[in-house]
Amino acid sequence: MNKKIFYTLFTFFLFFIFLISFSCFSFAWGEPQIISKITSAFESIKDWLLKIATPAAAVAVGTGVFMKKFSFGDEEKIRTGKKLIKGSLFSYAFLLAIDLILSAIKSLVG
Repeated sequence: MNKKIFYTLFTFFLFFIFLISFSCFSFAWGEPQIISKITSAFESIKDWLLKIATPAAAVAVGTGVFMKKFSFGDEEKIRTGKKLIKGSLFSYAFLLAIDLILSAIKSLVG
């Protein structure tokens, strides 16, 4: 009975040591693939957002300007046009600052 427990514990101990040493060696061989995939995914998302956001912001600002211009004195349309212009410019500025946000995430992850 004691030999069986000893062999079981010895096998578990060797497996545990092997597992720890394998994980240490895998991190020493360079950047893990999951981190490089996440980094490239963030970069492609950033590029895609900037390509889409520029025309979308231009259309939103143009719509807000035309709402103000052709409101014919209606205060609700003027207020809606101003909100649309402010919101679209704020959103576009946030998307331009996304590079700073992504670099902060990279520094936290890596």
